[in-house]
Amino acid sequence: MTDRPLLADLARRAGARAHRAGTACSCGAATLADRPDAVVVRHAATVAKAHAPGTGPAALASRLAVAAGLPDVLLPPLAATPAELHGRLVTFWPYGSPVDPDDPDAAPWEAAGALLARLHRVPAPAGLPPMRGPAKAAHAVARLAAAGSHPAVAAVLGAWRALPAWARAEAPMPEPGAVCHGDLHLGQLVRHPAPDGPWRLIDVDDLGVGVPAWDLARPAAWYACGLLPPDEWTRFLDAYRAGGGPAVPGSGDPWPALDAPARALTVQTAARTVTKSAALGRPLDEIEQCLVDACARMGAVPPQLASDRAK
Repeated sequence: MTDRPLLADLARRAGARAHRAGTACSCGAATLADRPDAVVVRHAATVAKAHAPGTGPAALASRLAVAAGLPDVLLPPLAATPAELHGRLVTFWPYGSPVDPDDPDAAPWEAAGALLARLHRVPAPAGLPPMRGPAKAAHAVARLAAAGSHPAVAAVLGAWRALPAWARAEAPMPEPGAVCHGDLHLGQLVRHPAPDGPWRLIDVDDLGVGVPAWDLARPAAWYACGLLPPDEWTRFLDAYRAGGGPAVPGSGDPWPALDAPARALTVQTAARTVTKSAALGRPLDEIEQCLVDACARMGAVPPQLASDRAK
């Protein structure tokens, strides 16, 4: 949980932005996220987000500019430049209705694929920083390595060491780069205007220039691990291809392009779950063990065989 003064003042800022005429209201504020890397508060139709400590103002401003310029893909911000509150950068956004976690059959896989395809076709503007996906994966692995002993650590670290250097954030990403979201999952889609407008991508914290296959990697990893049904994976991939997305060929085997990013996202997710398990002193649950088992297989199967493994 974050400190109370930041949360309270963020709620006041959201209310002031929502009711700019100064009228009193009784709608109150709701906390949407309260994590060390992000505090998000909603007041009526306005959302205020306090970004992670240390977020660079120039990089965030560049990412906000991309979102403002692509309102048919990304939820546009309400202000072009971030504010500051308690030493944190703060941005303001319109509220959008999120994906319903209790209705998996209604998951917008087609919309996710189509939006990514449109994002990846946008020419990267000058000054846009690198996509932060590999750096976040490296951070998760570093935390795992520092978490102490756990039976699953060796398998996860072994899979990590087998990745190419760019996927471990130890070398520049391959060229040519594309504008990437950097952290694609269903929680990053909302309907705007709420509650039934078109789907838009949210959260620009990791947006930047990089390997577009990274944005397909999480659902690809879930599919390869048996956590995403084949029909949902196909819906997502077909929509991306229909939209002319450049990450994978328009037909044929997508796995030569997806293999390294999907492995990296599997390692990242496994590292986070094992770190939490070690901190709480509890055993891995079934899904967490599935991710660790996938890491163990990755350490034993050469990357060039990944296509056969995933089919």
